[in-house]
Amino acid sequence: MSPGDEHDSFGGVGGSGQTRTRLPEGNSGDVYGGARRPVRSSRSLITVVGVVVVLVAAIAFANRGDGAPADAAGPRSHAPADTAPTSATGTRPVTGTTGPIPTGYAHDDQGAQSAATNYAVALGSAEMFQDGPREDIVRAIHDPAVVDDLLKRLDTSYSSGLMTGSGLDENGTAPSGMTFVSRTIPVGAKVLDYTETAATVEVWCLGLGGLAGAGSTKPVTSSWFTITEKLKWVGGDWRVESTSQHEGPTPVNGDNRASTADEIAKAVEGYGGFTYAR
Repeated sequence: MSPGDEHDSFGGVGGSGQTRTRLPEGNSGDVYGGARRPVRSSRSLITVVGVVVVLVAAIAFANRGDGAPADAAGPRSHAPADTAPTSATGTRPVTGTTGPIPTGYAHDDQGAQSAATNYAVALGSAEMFQDGPREDIVRAIHDPAVVDDLLKRLDTSYSSGLMTGSGLDENGTAPSGMTFVSRTIPVGAKVLDYTETAATVEVWCLGLGGLAGAGSTKPVTSSWFTITEKLKWVGGDWRVESTSQHEGPTPVNGDNRASTADEIAKAVEGYGGFTYAR
């Protein structure tokens, strides 16, 4: 990962095709006691540490794969097509997990897209705000050659000032009665460049971030951004070398009323995540 990637900001899927999902896990417009802030402001609290992306407390991915790894017969080398169909291919998205994170991707451009999408989800999670879980996530999905330096920089980035600015204590814990929300919902993925040893993938995402709870001054808001991941084929799997992000593409907001803090907290706690497959 190159210096400065931690502070890039996250933007858009081009071309055609959207990411498919597999293996699910699982009354007034209250703005949590304060006026609704611009969409970007809550996201900036989370992406200021920028390594990455977003998703919520308790990443709970279900992987119940069986059979031989997707690339058991050797890598399938081909350039990404001009168009990417959204119909199912029959290729397993992953063959296993490392902790809660899906790992073991096909050695082709489709596998690279699946890896980048699931890694985007993990890297922005609420667990990234806690020392132990953050190290586990970084080691599980990054090229070992960049891990130690990245962890040092992240330990500096996840400072007490960042925690306070995010409404958390120094251990990354939300105040009593509040739920810290950090969740990424990938919309689509696109391969920018692919070889058998490296790939660059863009993932277009919707993000949720903030504190849900009565009296919160940091209500949960949404944002749109695109993450660019440079991946390397290391030790039989796709691993992250570096990431960056930029804002958008952002659609026009709809007319949905803002839910109450209680509704948001219950939704975050009640709806599990997905393993994503291209």
